[in-house]
Amino acid sequence: GRFSLAMAVCMCQAVLPAHAGPRGELGAGPLLRWMDAAACLAAEKHAGVSCVTASMDDIQFEEAARVGQIIAIRTKVNRAFKTSMEVGIKVTVQDVLTNAEKIVSVAYATYVAKPFGVGKVELKPVQLLSPEDHLEHSLANERRRIRLGYVQVFQKIMQESNEEGDFSTQHRGWNKRLKDAVSTEHTHVQSTELVLPPHANHHGNTFGGQIMAWMETVASISASRLCRSHPILKSVNMFKFWGPSFVGDRLVFNAIVNNTFHNSVEVGVRVEAYNCEEWIKDQPRHINSAFLIFSAVNDKGELLTFPRVKP
Repeated sequence: GRFSLAMAVCMCQAVLPAHAGPRGELGAGPLLRWMDAAACLAAEKHAGVSCVTASMDDIQFEEAARVGQIIAIRTKVNRAFKTSMEVGIKVTVQDVLTNAEKIVSVAYATYVAKPFGVGKVELKPVQLLSPEDHLEHSLANERRRIRLGYVQVFQKIMQESNEEGDFSTQHRGWNKRLKDAVSTEHTHVQSTELVLPPHANHHGNTFGGQIMAWMETVASISASRLCRSHPILKSVNMFKFWGPSFVGDRLVFNAIVNNTFHNSVEVGVRVEAYNCEEWIKDQPRHINSAFLIFSAVNDKGELLTFPRVKP
């Protein structure tokens, strides 16, 4: 009655020109789609029923892949809870000429079992085969505790910020202190996407990885308006699904620069979904938010400095 961690999934992809950005490196959008697909396969292999993406822990990108290289994505279920499970994701890049392999990213995603019908499924535990499996199994419980506390801490900070006083007064103070700073107003980017069948998974829900890819696109455009270069995604933080979207939905993406940190910039993205009726009545469903961190380099590969910004 126990499942083995050997029930893992490995997905390999050749990086083609269509997957690359302006610098000839693998775009973050395709990579996020592949990561979500591979992790979902591992989750469903363990659960035996349909699964959907609930959240992704902070994703760090360590290495860039270039056209002609091979991406390998290895995923496995680290721990199963009642109806959700943590899936570990390890992405490596291999040079076909030298056979050298480097780590691109290590991430952890949470998937929820969604059987057809109204019933719920209680997931069976995984079987631990090695010391590494035991360690990841223990750490998965700790990471889950952190995830549950993450939102509470964030909401508390927002509440305390709202109670500090009149925002308009704070805003005038910021403008005075940041007289030479660049306004974030011109970094606002809005994009609308229609969810078509190729964007959906085998259950009719929009792929989580596809939504991440669209988010990365609008966030990259937002960041580029400050650095006047092609931004490089370094991490995705606090990525959580608050609700589903389906084929036929209109997804509206709003991105804006929140702040700059010398050689990096944070862009916030909010995603709202509408079906036909909601679209006419202007009644959006907030389905996702995330914070994306970018850097940028010049032609010599040197990090660019971002200007100070005022909200």
